[in-house]
Amino acid sequence: MENISVTSRQLEVLEYVCNGYTNKEIAKILCIELSTVKFHVAELLRKYQVRNRTYLTRIVTSKQILDKIEKS
Repeated sequence: MENISVTSRQLEVLEYVCNGYTNKEIAKILCIELSTVKFHVAELLRKYQVRNRTYLTRIVTSKQILDKIEKS
């Protein structure tokens, strides 16, 4: 699971998802379309093989994946 490759934009979206922001809030903050945020979230769900944002957040925070990605 730690060898999952994410883009810098996906990492940004992932951080906001893990901090409880909605897709709409993320789109506004990052100045991108809502559909783009939805695409990134869908890609993250697919890459981490989870069904929803809650499981995505649990996996990322429990394994401290954000810290590992930022260090590389």
